[in-house]
Amino acid sequence: MAERPGDDGRDADAARLRALEDRLSGLTRKPEADMPMAGYDKAHVAWRMVTEIVAGILMGAGIGYGLDWLFGTLPVMLILFILIGFVAGIKVMMRTAAELGSTSGPAPGTDERD
Repeated sequence: MAERPGDDGRDADAARLRALEDRLSGLTRKPEADMPMAGYDKAHVAWRMVTEIVAGILMGAGIGYGLDWLFGTLPVMLILFILIGFVAGIKVMMRTAAELGSTSGPAPGTDERD
C-alpha cells in the first residue's frame, strides 16, 4: 500500500535533511573574524568599488564643470577633472582591494618567531 502524507516517511526524511545540513555546516568554511572585511560578501565589495570609481568621476566632472563655468573654458577643465576623478577613484578602489587582502596576523606560511 502507498504511504500517506502523514506517515513516518516524512519524519524520517526531515531527520535525514537536518543531519545533512548539520554535516554541511560543519564542513563549510566560515570567514575569519580577524580579517578587516570578513563580514562582507564579494558582491557588496564589488558594488563598493564600482561606487568609488563612479563617485570619483562624478565629483571630478562637477568640479571641472564649475571651474569651466567660472573661467569660461568649457571643455578643458571638465575633461581634465574627469580624468583626475577617474584616477582618484582607481586609487581608492586599490586601497579597498589592499584592505581586503590584509590580515591582522603574520602572513600565511611565515614563521612568527622570525
